[in-house]
Amino acid sequence: MTDAAPSLSLSLHPTIASIDAAGWDACAGDDNPFVSHAFLSAVEESGSTGRRTGWLPQHAALRDQGGRLLAVAPMYAKSHSYGEYVFDHGWAQAFERAGGNYYPKLQVASPFSPVPGPRLLVRPDSGYPAAAMTVALGQALAQACEELSLSSVHVTFCQEDEYEALGEQGWLQRLGTQFHWENNGFTSFDDFLGALSSRKRKVLRRERRDANAAGLEFRTLRGAEITPKHWAAFYRFYQSTVDRKWGSAYLTERFFSLLSERLGDRVVLMLAEHDGKPVAGALNLMGRDALYGRNWGCEGDWPFLHFELCYYRAIDFAIEHGLKRVEAGAQGEHKIQRGYLPKPTYSAHWIAHPGLRDAVADYLVQERASRLEEMEELATLSPYRRGDGDG
Repeated sequence: MTDAAPSLSLSLHPTIASIDAAGWDACAGDDNPFVSHAFLSAVEESGSTGRRTGWLPQHAALRDQGGRLLAVAPMYAKSHSYGEYVFDHGWAQAFERAGGNYYPKLQVASPFSPVPGPRLLVRPDSGYPAAAMTVALGQALAQACEELSLSSVHVTFCQEDEYEALGEQGWLQRLGTQFHWENNGFTSFDDFLGALSSRKRKVLRRERRDANAAGLEFRTLRGAEITPKHWAAFYRFYQSTVDRKWGSAYLTERFFSLLSERLGDRVVLMLAEHDGKPVAGALNLMGRDALYGRNWGCEGDWPFLHFELCYYRAIDFAIEHGLKRVEAGAQGEHKIQRGYLPKPTYSAHWIAHPGLRDAVADYLVQERASRLEEMEELATLSPYRRGDGDG
Protein backbone atom coordinates (compact mmCIF):
# COMPACT_ATOMS: atom_id res chain seq x y z
CA MET A 1 0.00 0.00 0.00
CA THR A 2 2.78 2.48 0.90
CA ASP A 3 6.55 2.80 1.03
CA ALA A 4 6.40 2.86 4.84
CA ALA A 5 4.41 -0.35 5.10
CA PRO A 6 3.95 -2.07 1.70
CA SER A 7 2.12 -5.10 3.12
CA LEU A 8 -0.81 -3.14 4.57
CA SER A 9 -4.26 -2.96 3.02
CA LEU A 10 -7.03 -0.39 3.48
CA SER A 11 -10.74 -1.19 3.69
CA LEU A 12 -13.67 1.21 3.99
CA HIS A 13 -16.69 0.35 6.16
CA PRO A 14 -20.22 1.77 5.80
CA THR A 15 -20.93 1.29 9.50
CA ILE A 16 -18.84 1.43 12.67
CA ALA A 17 -20.51 -1.81 13.77
CA SER A 18 -18.61 -3.67 11.06
CA ILE A 19 -15.35 -2.93 12.87
CA ASP A 20 -14.71 -4.78 16.12
CA ALA A 21 -15.18 -2.38 19.06
CA ALA A 22 -12.22 -3.72 21.03
CA GLY A 23 -9.97 -3.46 17.98
CA TRP A 24 -11.13 0.08 17.21
CA ASP A 25 -10.62 1.25 20.80
CA ALA A 26 -7.19 -0.38 20.93
CA CYS A 27 -6.29 2.07 18.17
CA ALA A 28 -8.25 5.05 19.54
CA GLY A 29 -7.09 4.80 23.15
CA ASP A 30 -9.07 6.15 26.10
CA ASP A 31 -8.00 9.80 26.12
CA ASN A 32 -10.62 11.38 23.85
CA PRO A 33 -14.20 10.02 23.95
CA PHE A 34 -15.15 11.63 20.63
CA VAL A 35 -13.21 9.02 18.64
CA SER A 36 -14.29 6.06 20.75
CA HIS A 37 -16.32 3.24 19.22
CA ALA A 38 -19.05 3.98 21.77
CA PHE A 39 -19.47 7.61 20.72
CA LEU A 40 -19.34 6.91 16.99
CA SER A 41 -21.77 4.01 17.28
CA ALA A 42 -24.19 6.22 19.24
CA VAL A 43 -24.05 8.80 16.45
CA GLU A 44 -24.78 6.16 13.81
CA GLU A 45 -27.37 4.03 15.61
CA SER A 46 -29.36 7.12 16.59
CA GLY A 47 -29.68 8.13 12.93
CA SER A 48 -27.65 11.30 13.46
CA THR A 49 -25.29 10.29 10.66
CA GLY A 50 -26.46 8.73 7.41
CA ARG A 51 -28.39 9.84 4.35
CA ARG A 52 -30.68 12.15 6.33
CA THR A 53 -27.80 14.38 7.38
CA GLY A 54 -25.41 13.74 4.50
CA TRP A 55 -22.74 12.09 6.67
CA LEU A 56 -22.30 8.62 5.14
CA PRO A 57 -19.87 6.49 7.16
CA GLN A 58 -16.82 5.26 5.30
CA HIS A 59 -14.63 4.34 8.23
CA ALA A 60 -11.08 3.44 7.26
CA ALA A 61 -9.30 0.36 8.60
CA LEU A 62 -5.68 -0.51 7.90
CA ARG A 63 -4.69 -4.16 8.34
CA ASP A 64 -1.60 -6.27 7.83
CA GLN A 65 -1.47 -9.36 5.62
CA GLY A 66 -2.76 -11.50 8.46
CA GLY A 67 -5.84 -9.31 8.87
CA ARG A 68 -4.72 -7.72 12.13
CA LEU A 69 -6.23 -4.26 12.65
CA LEU A 70 -3.41 -1.75 13.02
CA ALA A 71 -4.97 1.66 12.42
CA VAL A 72 -8.39 3.24 11.86
CA ALA A 73 -9.90 6.62 11.03
CA PRO A 74 -13.49 7.88 11.56
CA MET A 75 -14.38 8.94 8.02
CA TYR A 76 -17.50 10.06 6.16
CA ALA A 77 -18.46 10.68 2.53
CA LYS A 78 -20.14 14.07 2.44
CA SER A 79 -22.32 15.87 -0.06
CA HIS A 80 -21.99 19.24 1.72
CA SER A 81 -19.75 21.05 4.21
CA TYR A 82 -22.10 21.50 7.15
CA GLY A 83 -21.46 20.31 10.70
CA GLU A 84 -17.67 20.49 10.37
CA TYR A 85 -16.64 23.85 11.92
CA VAL A 86 -13.69 24.11 9.51
CA PHE A 87 -15.19 25.99 6.63
CA ASP A 88 -14.38 25.13 3.02
CA HIS A 89 -17.55 26.46 1.34
CA GLY A 90 -15.46 28.98 -0.60
CA TRP A 91 -13.22 26.25 -1.97
CA ALA A 92 -16.24 24.26 -3.11
CA GLN A 93 -17.88 27.26 -4.79
CA ALA A 94 -14.69 28.23 -6.61
CA PHE A 95 -14.11 24.69 -7.89
CA GLU A 96 -17.69 24.29 -9.05
CA ARG A 97 -17.62 27.68 -10.83
CA ALA A 98 -14.62 26.33 -12.72
CA GLY A 99 -16.60 23.25 -13.76
CA GLY A 100 -15.37 20.80 -11.13
CA ASN A 101 -17.30 18.60 -8.69
CA TYR A 102 -16.18 19.27 -5.13
CA TYR A 103 -18.77 16.92 -3.63
CA PRO A 104 -18.75 14.20 -2.57
CA LYS A 105 -15.63 14.52 -0.47
CA LEU A 106 -14.15 12.48 2.39
CA GLN A 107 -14.16 13.91 5.90
CA VAL A 108 -12.05 12.42 8.69
CA ALA A 109 -13.72 13.84 11.78
CA SER A 110 -15.86 13.28 14.82
CA PRO A 111 -19.30 14.29 13.48
CA PHE A 112 -20.72 17.65 14.57
CA SER A 113 -17.94 17.94 17.16
CA PRO A 114 -15.35 20.73 16.97
CA VAL A 115 -13.23 18.85 19.49
CA PRO A 116 -9.49 18.53 18.83
CA GLY A 117 -8.06 15.05 19.18
CA PRO A 118 -6.47 12.16 17.31
CA ARG A 119 -7.92 11.34 13.89
CA LEU A 120 -5.46 8.80 12.42
CA LEU A 121 -5.76 6.23 15.17
CA VAL A 122 -2.76 3.92 15.36
CA ARG A 123 -2.58 0.86 17.58
CA PRO A 124 0.38 1.35 19.97
CA ASP A 125 1.50 -2.28 19.63
CA SER A 126 1.15 -2.34 15.83
CA GLY A 127 4.77 -3.40 15.41
CA TYR A 128 5.49 -0.30 13.31
CA PRO A 129 6.65 3.14 14.47
CA ALA A 130 3.60 5.28 15.17
CA ALA A 131 4.82 8.04 12.85
CA ALA A 132 5.25 5.57 9.99
CA MET A 133 1.75 4.23 10.53
CA THR A 134 0.31 7.75 10.49
CA VAL A 135 2.02 8.35 7.17
CA ALA A 136 0.84 4.99 5.84
CA LEU A 137 -2.78 5.70 6.76
CA GLY A 138 -2.61 9.21 5.28
CA GLN A 139 -1.19 7.86 2.03
CA ALA A 140 -3.85 5.15 1.93
CA LEU A 141 -6.64 7.71 2.36
CA ALA A 142 -5.28 9.88 -0.45
CA GLN A 143 -5.00 6.80 -2.68
CA ALA A 144 -8.57 5.75 -1.85
CA CYS A 145 -9.77 9.25 -2.71
CA GLU A 146 -8.14 9.01 -6.15
CA GLU A 147 -9.47 5.52 -6.82
CA LEU A 148 -13.01 6.69 -5.91
CA SER A 149 -12.61 9.78 -8.13
CA LEU A 150 -13.44 12.13 -5.26
CA SER A 151 -12.20 15.69 -4.93
CA SER A 152 -10.53 15.67 -1.54
CA VAL A 153 -9.91 14.28 1.94
CA HIS A 154 -10.10 16.54 5.00
CA VAL A 155 -8.68 15.61 8.40
CA THR A 156 -10.13 18.20 10.76
CA PHE A 157 -9.32 19.06 14.38
CA CYS A 158 -6.42 16.61 14.35
CA GLN A 159 -3.41 16.62 16.64
CA GLU A 160 -0.33 18.67 15.87
CA ASP A 161 1.84 15.61 15.18
CA GLU A 162 -0.71 14.35 12.63
CA TYR A 163 -0.85 17.82 11.07
CA GLU A 164 2.94 17.87 10.72
CA ALA A 165 3.20 14.30 9.40
CA LEU A 166 0.53 14.89 6.76
CA GLY A 167 2.07 18.24 5.83
CA GLU A 168 5.36 16.48 5.11
CA GLN A 169 3.43 14.22 2.71
CA GLY A 170 2.10 17.19 0.73
CA TRP A 171 -1.25 17.70 2.49
CA LEU A 172 -2.30 21.31 2.87
CA GLN A 173 -2.17 22.62 6.44
CA ARG A 174 -4.75 24.86 8.07
CA LEU A 175 -4.78 26.54 11.47
CA GLY A 176 -7.79 27.50 13.55
CA THR A 177 -8.34 28.96 17.02
CA GLN A 178 -10.21 27.78 20.08
CA PHE A 179 -10.26 28.90 23.70
CA HIS A 180 -9.25 26.46 26.43
CA TRP A 181 -8.90 26.76 30.20
CA GLU A 182 -5.72 25.30 31.69
CA ASN A 183 -5.61 23.95 35.24
CA ASN A 184 -2.39 25.33 36.68
CA GLY A 185 -2.63 23.25 39.84
CA PHE A 186 -5.66 25.11 41.19
CA THR A 187 -7.26 23.68 44.31
CA SER A 188 -10.55 25.59 44.09
CA PHE A 189 -12.38 28.18 42.00
CA ASP A 190 -11.23 30.86 44.44
CA ASP A 191 -7.65 29.67 43.88
CA PHE A 192 -8.19 30.15 40.14
CA LEU A 193 -9.67 33.61 40.76
CA GLY A 194 -6.54 34.51 42.69
CA ALA A 195 -4.52 34.12 39.49
CA LEU A 196 -6.57 36.83 37.76
CA SER A 197 -6.09 40.57 37.82
CA SER A 198 -8.20 42.25 40.49
CA ARG A 199 -10.54 43.87 37.97
CA LYS A 200 -11.25 40.60 36.13
CA ARG A 201 -11.63 38.75 39.41
CA LYS A 202 -14.38 41.16 40.47
CA VAL A 203 -16.22 40.68 37.16
CA LEU A 204 -16.26 36.89 37.47
CA ARG A 205 -17.38 37.01 41.08
CA ARG A 206 -20.23 39.34 40.15
CA GLU A 207 -21.33 37.11 37.27
CA ARG A 208 -21.34 34.01 39.47
CA ARG A 209 -23.15 35.86 42.25
CA ASP A 210 -25.87 37.12 39.91
CA ALA A 211 -26.31 33.71 38.23
CA ASN A 212 -26.64 31.98 41.59
CA ALA A 213 -29.03 34.62 42.96
CA ALA A 214 -31.65 34.08 40.25
CA GLY A 215 -33.60 31.39 42.11
CA LEU A 216 -32.03 28.49 40.19
CA GLU A 217 -30.82 25.15 41.50
CA PHE A 218 -27.77 23.67 39.77
CA ARG A 219 -27.17 19.96 39.39
CA THR A 220 -24.32 17.96 37.87
CA LEU A 221 -25.40 14.52 36.68
CA ARG A 222 -23.28 11.70 35.27
CA GLY A 223 -24.02 8.52 33.38
CA ALA A 224 -26.87 6.54 34.90
CA GLU A 225 -27.94 9.54 36.99
CA ILE A 226 -29.26 11.14 33.78
CA THR A 227 -32.84 9.94 33.32
CA PRO A 228 -34.99 9.95 30.16
CA LYS A 229 -36.78 13.04 31.56
CA HIS A 230 -33.48 14.87 31.80
CA TRP A 231 -32.59 13.97 28.22
CA ALA A 232 -36.04 14.98 26.98
CA ALA A 233 -35.57 18.41 28.57
CA PHE A 234 -32.05 18.74 27.20
CA TYR A 235 -33.20 17.80 23.72
CA ARG A 236 -35.70 20.67 23.88
CA PHE A 237 -32.84 23.01 24.76
CA TYR A 238 -30.73 21.62 21.92
CA GLN A 239 -33.52 22.08 19.38
CA SER A 240 -34.20 25.61 20.58
CA THR A 241 -30.53 26.57 20.19
CA VAL A 242 -30.30 24.97 16.75
CA ASP A 243 -33.47 26.72 15.59
CA ARG A 244 -32.07 30.10 16.63
CA LYS A 245 -28.59 29.66 15.17
CA TRP A 246 -28.51 27.15 12.34
CA GLY A 247 -31.99 25.81 11.59
CA SER A 248 -30.96 22.16 11.18
CA ALA A 249 -30.77 19.63 14.02
CA TYR A 250 -28.35 16.85 13.13
CA LEU A 251 -28.49 15.03 16.44
CA THR A 252 -31.60 12.99 17.18
CA GLU A 253 -33.18 12.67 20.61
CA ARG A 254 -32.09 9.03 20.81
CA PHE A 255 -28.45 10.05 20.42
CA PHE A 256 -28.39 11.71 23.82
CA SER A 257 -29.87 8.75 25.67
CA LEU A 258 -27.45 6.41 23.92
CA LEU A 259 -24.55 8.57 25.10
CA SER A 260 -25.04 7.91 28.80
CA GLU A 261 -25.84 4.28 28.04
CA ARG A 262 -22.61 3.78 26.07
CA LEU A 263 -20.19 6.17 27.76
CA GLY A 264 -21.42 5.98 31.36
CA ASP A 265 -19.82 8.43 33.79
CA ARG A 266 -17.85 10.08 31.00
CA VAL A 267 -21.10 11.91 30.18
CA VAL A 268 -21.50 14.99 32.39
CA LEU A 269 -24.77 16.91 32.16
CA MET A 270 -25.00 20.19 34.05
CA LEU A 271 -28.56 21.39 34.59
CA ALA A 272 -30.18 24.54 35.94
CA GLU A 273 -33.66 24.04 37.41
CA HIS A 274 -36.33 26.52 38.43
CA ASP A 275 -39.10 25.30 40.71
CA GLY A 276 -37.96 21.75 40.03
CA LYS A 277 -38.13 22.12 36.24
CA PRO A 278 -34.99 22.11 34.05
CA VAL A 279 -34.57 25.44 32.25
CA ALA A 280 -31.03 25.06 30.87
CA GLY A 281 -28.40 22.40 30.34
CA ALA A 282 -24.79 21.98 29.25
CA LEU A 283 -23.55 18.65 27.92
CA ASN A 284 -19.92 17.69 28.48
CA LEU A 285 -17.86 14.58 27.85
CA MET A 286 -14.91 13.74 30.06
CA GLY A 287 -11.63 12.44 28.70
CA ARG A 288 -8.61 11.24 30.61
CA ASP A 289 -7.22 14.76 31.08
CA ALA A 290 -9.93 17.14 29.88
CA LEU A 291 -13.58 18.09 30.09
CA TYR A 292 -15.06 18.78 26.66
CA GLY A 293 -18.04 21.12 26.49
CA ARG A 294 -20.27 20.16 23.61
CA ASN A 295 -23.93 21.34 23.55
CA TRP A 296 -25.87 23.92 25.51
CA GLY A 297 -29.43 25.23 25.52
CA CYS A 298 -31.76 27.36 27.61
CA GLU A 299 -35.39 28.31 28.06
CA GLY A 300 -35.97 31.79 29.42
CA ASP A 301 -33.70 34.71 30.16
CA TRP A 302 -31.40 34.29 33.16
CA PRO A 303 -28.46 36.58 34.04
CA PHE A 304 -25.06 35.12 33.17
CA LEU A 305 -26.49 31.59 33.09
CA HIS A 306 -24.52 30.60 30.00
CA PHE A 307 -21.24 31.61 31.63
CA GLU A 308 -22.12 29.87 34.89
CA LEU A 309 -23.29 26.59 33.38
CA CYS A 310 -20.83 26.25 30.50
CA TYR A 311 -17.64 27.89 31.78
CA TYR A 312 -17.53 28.34 35.54
CA ARG A 313 -19.11 25.04 36.58
CA ALA A 314 -16.90 23.30 34.03
CA ILE A 315 -13.88 24.82 35.79
CA ASP A 316 -15.29 23.70 39.15
CA PHE A 317 -15.67 20.16 37.81
CA ALA A 318 -12.18 20.06 36.29
CA ILE A 319 -10.55 21.23 39.52
CA GLU A 320 -12.55 18.74 41.61
CA HIS A 321 -11.62 15.82 39.34
CA GLY A 322 -8.00 16.79 38.70
CA LEU A 323 -8.45 17.42 34.98
CA LYS A 324 -5.79 19.42 33.18
CA ARG A 325 -8.05 21.57 31.00
CA VAL A 326 -11.52 22.48 29.83
CA GLU A 327 -12.20 22.77 26.12
CA ALA A 328 -15.41 24.74 25.71
CA GLY A 329 -16.13 24.28 22.02
CA ALA A 330 -15.78 26.46 18.95
CA GLN A 331 -15.38 30.23 18.66
CA GLY A 332 -16.08 32.78 21.38
CA GLU A 333 -13.54 35.53 22.11
CA HIS A 334 -15.68 36.37 25.16
CA LYS A 335 -14.21 33.24 26.76
CA ILE A 336 -10.83 34.96 27.17
CA GLN A 337 -12.03 37.22 29.96
CA ARG A 338 -13.26 34.11 31.78
CA GLY A 339 -9.89 32.40 31.78
CA TYR A 340 -10.10 30.49 28.48
CA LEU A 341 -7.07 31.43 26.36
CA PRO A 342 -6.52 31.06 22.59
CA LYS A 343 -5.03 27.78 21.39
CA PRO A 344 -4.32 26.65 17.82
CA THR A 345 -6.33 23.88 16.20
CA TYR A 346 -5.05 21.86 13.25
CA SER A 347 -6.48 20.45 10.03
CA ALA A 348 -4.92 18.81 6.98
CA HIS A 349 -6.40 18.66 3.47
CA TRP A 350 -5.53 16.51 0.47
CA ILE A 351 -6.92 17.93 -2.79
CA ALA A 352 -6.72 15.93 -5.98
CA HIS A 353 -7.06 18.65 -8.63
CA PRO A 354 -3.70 20.46 -9.10
CA GLY A 355 -5.27 23.82 -9.91
CA LEU A 356 -7.55 23.82 -6.90
CA ARG A 357 -4.77 22.50 -4.69
CA ASP A 358 -2.43 25.32 -5.72
CA ALA A 359 -5.11 27.98 -5.21
CA VAL A 360 -6.04 26.67 -1.76
CA ALA A 361 -2.36 26.35 -0.81
CA ASP A 362 -1.78 30.04 -1.62
CA TYR A 363 -4.84 31.02 0.40
CA LEU A 364 -3.78 28.95 3.41
CA VAL A 365 -0.31 30.54 3.51
CA GLN A 366 -1.95 33.93 3.98
CA GLU A 367 -4.60 32.60 6.35
CA ARG A 368 -2.03 30.91 8.61
CA ALA A 369 -0.02 34.13 8.92
CA SER A 370 -3.18 36.06 9.74
CA ARG A 371 -4.30 33.44 12.24
CA LEU A 372 -0.98 33.44 14.11
CA GLU A 373 -1.01 37.23 14.29
CA GLU A 374 -4.59 37.16 15.56
CA MET A 375 -3.74 34.63 18.29
CA GLU A 376 -0.85 36.81 19.44
CA GLU A 377 -3.18 39.80 19.70
CA LEU A 378 -5.83 37.77 21.54
CA ALA A 379 -3.25 36.53 24.04
CA THR A 380 -2.67 40.12 25.12
CA LEU A 381 -6.27 40.16 26.42
CA SER A 382 -5.48 37.51 29.02
CA PRO A 383 -7.19 38.18 32.38
CA TYR A 384 -4.32 36.62 34.33
CA ARG A 385 -2.02 38.76 36.47
CA ARG A 386 1.15 39.90 34.75
CA GLY A 387 3.08 41.19 37.73
CA ASP A 388 3.16 41.65 41.46
CA GLY A 389 1.46 45.02 41.24
CA ASP A 390 -1.59 43.72 39.42
CA GLY A 391 -3.31 41.76 42.10
